Amino acid sequence: MTMSSVEERVASALLLSARSRLGLSQTAFAELLGVAQPTLSAYEAGRRQPTLPTLLRLLSRAGLEIRMELVELDRHDEILSEWERSLDERERAHLQAQGYRLVSARG
Repeated sequence: MTMSSVEERVASALLLSARSRLGLSQTAFAELLGVAQPTLSAYEAGRRQPTLPTLLRLLSRAGLEIRMELVELDRHDEILSEWERSLDERERAHLQAQGYRLVSARG
């Protein structure tokens, strides 16, 4: 996935989520944000992308804000998978018989 497609999806998803959270029609939400309904429609559909400052301003008009935080990478599944690979087939079969879902078997 290219960076632009990620950005397109994020802006679209955030605006759709905001509108849904407020329970507004697209027309009412566009009016609240101070944009034309066709512009909001294009943003929500990913045909147009607001800049980050514009997106933040629009969400602020709706009484919402974006919060992000950097956290340490969660390696839980990777570590669990390494442990599972260390087991022999008998141990793996025993765990599966007890209802344990192997990380390596998840899709």
